[in-house]
Amino acid sequence: MQRYLSRAEFAERIGVLTGTLSRYKLPEPDAMIGSTRGWTAETIDAWNAARPGKDAGAGRGPSA
Repeated sequence: MQRYLSRAEFAERIGVLTGTLSRYKLPEPDAMIGSTRGWTAETIDAWNAARPGKDAGAGRGPSA
């Protein structure tokens, strides 16, 4: 059986609050059950690794 993750599980997997997802252009869902979207872990991980702005500001030193 294939396992699909909900919006809440999507948010948890990428380390943000569920409400934060509305700021992002999420990938197309892998499954729809009625109006409920579901994604595979692989889809979420690939999207998260490629999303623009991820780790923005990483490696910056203190402001001068």
